[in-house]
Amino acid sequence: MRVTMIPALFAAALAAGCGGDDSASPVAIPGASKAKDTRLLEGGAAALQDKPPVEALNAYLNGFHFYSGQMRAQMEAHHYCALLNEEVIQCAIYDGNVHNAKLMGVEYIVSERLFQSLPAAEKPLWHSHAHEVRSGQLVAPGIPQFAEQELMKKLVGTYGKTWHTWHTDQYKELPLGVPQLMMGFTADGQADAAMVADRDRRLGVDSQEKRKNRESIEAPAIAPGADAWQNGRPVQITDPTGQQHAHARPPRSMAVPASR
Repeated sequence: MRVTMIPALFAAALAAGCGGDDSASPVAIPGASKAKDTRLLEGGAAALQDKPPVEALNAYLNGFHFYSGQMRAQMEAHHYCALLNEEVIQCAIYDGNVHNAKLMGVEYIVSERLFQSLPAAEKPLWHSHAHEVRSGQLVAPGIPQFAEQELMKKLVGTYGKTWHTWHTDQYKELPLGVPQLMMGFTADGQADAAMVADRDRRLGVDSQEKRKNRESIEAPAIAPGADAWQNGRPVQITDPTGQQHAHARPPRSMAVPASR
């Protein structure tokens, strides 16, 4: 599969704005406030330094993840993505869309053709995007509906490999422990309805309306090897530090952080 037209659609996403500033990070980190000289250094760097890799993150996708092997541990994920070529996208994942959002991890997205070329041992690390697209759960806030529709047609047959490195959904104040492999939903009834409704309210989107609009998007058959958790073989890293990353906490939108 060739992910055609995505460069133009990413440009449209950039031109339209990210539709953000409505999802705050749930985590308050320890540490001293920024000093005046630090703020001055930041201002100088912003004015004088080029940042090509960061500037290439020109599209915003919002969706949901869960820990491989622990579906009850779900969270919203804000993806800021860059197109590397017609078949590979890379995304930085944050826990919000405000200026102090925490960097949670990364996701790599490839076409079905490239996924099919992966070694058999590699494929269980990847998840399909077909249900995320057709269910309306994956959205691109801030771009016109027709552009989002075309973008979703290109993403419906892709595969993602996602690692979270800062587990802010568990209200951890610092990035403790080791990365954890994340998965995407593959059927109705898996994603917590309250979590999705909370996201829709904040972002001003309607997942059910998008679902109806995407009925015409044809979803290809899922390639063998992806979504390994469905076959009872979830892949996950045991944390040697003893951190518990995926205990049975309610999804983030349903939980209230402990008072500090």
